[in-house]
Amino acid sequence: MIQRDELLAYLGEMLSVRSFADYAPNGLQVEGGIEIKKIITGVTACQALVNIAVECGADALLVHHGYFWKGENACIVGMKRQRLGALLAADINLLAYHLPLDAHPQLGNNAQLAKLLNLQQEGVFGDDSGTAIGQHGRLAQALSSEDFGKLLARKLGRKPLHIAGTTGEIRTVAWCTGAAQSYLEQAAGLGVDAFVTGEISEQTVHVARELGLHFFSAGHHATERGGVQALGVHLAARFGLDVEFVDIDNPV
Repeated sequence: MIQRDELLAYLGEMLSVRSFADYAPNGLQVEGGIEIKKIITGVTACQALVNIAVECGADALLVHHGYFWKGENACIVGMKRQRLGALLAADINLLAYHLPLDAHPQLGNNAQLAKLLNLQQEGVFGDDSGTAIGQHGRLAQALSSEDFGKLLARKLGRKPLHIAGTTGEIRTVAWCTGAAQSYLEQAAGLGVDAFVTGEISEQTVHVARELGLHFFSAGHHATERGGVQALGVHLAARFGLDVEFVDIDNPV
């Protein structure tokens, strides 16, 4: 068991929360009980994940995608009322870490994706949030674009969308999980053979083709399961907490 404020202080420092200019608050988003023993982790605090946290008697729900995003309607009505109401009624804390959990050098989404794909990280890029969150490096051995796509499909459990570049084998790769398609030109500027992210936009296709860079859209959800899982494992080992990851399927 751990006191909520102790856990928040630990996570805030470890994830360097104050270093990021983010799109939503990082840390405690909904206040529950002051003692935490059971934590449910997941990618997004959707209603299905909230319901599971309630059913499991969790003291906290720890996610990558929480609530209160910039530009959204601030009124607590409809879907938002249902989600918040369920958390408050069950006295469950909601903890969310967005960009800090993308960027952490060991536990972050990008670090975990590199580990999954056996990518040797050599540097970072994509600094538009106060701290760079993307990474670049190389494969342990060169692969054809077809075989690299198969590797992504096997490791992430879904076939990626591939926009073919003009290079031959893929040796060097830049990657940034989630919706980082806007980093494509920065990735090309690194001179890599391929760029991997979660989502794709209409213009991404033309940019990738014209830059001659292999682009792989491997799924926002699929590329961002790793960070919160790794963080949960870390917290369980560090504080002796009961932590369970729940994967709510999302094809995007």
